[in-house]
Amino acid sequence: MRTTRSVPIAAAIAASALVLAGCAGGTAAPAADVAAEPVHEGKLTILTKFGGAPLETYFEDLATAYEAEHPDVDVELIQETDQSVKDKTKTLTASQALPDIYFTWTGDWAENFVSGGLAADLTELIAPGTEWGDRFGEASLSAFEYDGKYYGVPLYNNGKFMGYNKAAFAEAGVEVPTTFEGLIEACAPLRAAGYEPIAFGNKDGWPALHYLQQLFAYNVPSDTLHADFDPETATWDDPGYVRSLEQFQSLVDQCTDSGKGTNGVLYTTAQEALAGGRAAMYYQEILEFDTVTVEGATLTAENFGIFPLPVPEGAAGDPAAIEGAPEGYLINAKSPRAALAADFMKFATEPGNAAALSSLPYGQPSTVVGAVTEQTSSTAVYEGIRQVNEASQLVAWLDTVTVPEVADAWLAGGEALISGSATPEEVLDSVRAANDAAK
Repeated sequence: MRTTRSVPIAAAIAASALVLAGCAGGTAAPAADVAAEPVHEGKLTILTKFGGAPLETYFEDLATAYEAEHPDVDVELIQETDQSVKDKTKTLTASQALPDIYFTWTGDWAENFVSGGLAADLTELIAPGTEWGDRFGEASLSAFEYDGKYYGVPLYNNGKFMGYNKAAFAEAGVEVPTTFEGLIEACAPLRAAGYEPIAFGNKDGWPALHYLQQLFAYNVPSDTLHADFDPETATWDDPGYVRSLEQFQSLVDQCTDSGKGTNGVLYTTAQEALAGGRAAMYYQEILEFDTVTVEGATLTAENFGIFPLPVPEGAAGDPAAIEGAPEGYLINAKSPRAALAADFMKFATEPGNAAALSSLPYGQPSTVVGAVTEQTSSTAVYEGIRQVNEASQLVAWLDTVTVPEVADAWLAGGEALISGSATPEEVLDSVRAANDAAK
């Protein structure tokens, strides 16, 4: 899940870098040696994205276990939610208070920290072929690779799928759709059966972008799409963009109960509609699968199924692409405890801890090879990761893969498209203007 951007993260990093460069007579703080022998004493600070039940106990338990092994270490957790972690990261960065370890997405978001000198180079420790690196698939590691160096610790994989209520489909007499057009056609009988066809809440802005990015991957040739993520090569003029925006409009208009009012609905409200048996479908990340079937939910694990957003007929892009990306953690390059931070992240990605992360109640599919199995994970999480691993490519989230100015234009454009205040062509005009300003 993604959050909106109130202040570009690059600005916060730039401000932090300027202050650091101004210290000690203009000499920047020396980069920490992450490969040094860790000194197991002192306070280790960690900014997570696991705030709130049921996730928050995962890092709490890790911290307790690590402190039990190393009594002179005090692990301090700053636990944020999916919706608050970006603003917290910006605030800490701008005030030069970035923790020793901090959460990151892939794409432009992580690259800003790398280029700003705030992410430690972990190549010596975690590159493919190293003892630690060999715990992970190479694709997970390469998601945090920049200019041949490795900076991130990939903690879990992620992908976007349509979750659905099998009982609702059976009651309405509809099959899992195999085309986008078939998805739209399935909405009328599902509504007639008493269900909201697709629960959707866009108050936070990013849920619309998830639909759009997957449709872009289907409708826009892959080379063109990836070129458009970089302002220097972007044109944003392929006809597949307009087609995708129109398809998204048809889904909002025909398959959601809120329609143009969707911008006022929280994504958690939509999530709860599926869990509560009121909605037939909800477009969600693997990280949410076990959330909609928790104990007490109307929707049971046996009645919960998933399928990729179906490919539109005549699509000119990559029909086997799935939107998603691993998510992970960076180590503060300026931290005097960088070696200790690396040691903690090695501990966090030990096979036993990786298996726990992938299991109930967390359901966060670890990037550690072998951690996600039919025995450790729910059926839906296991199936989602299987499809992610078999995808032709993972197309990263639209609000983190592009520069902040363009991401903001897409966020505003998605909301305008839903409200009816802008046409697809006008949305693209605003994106192109933001892209030109970012060059």
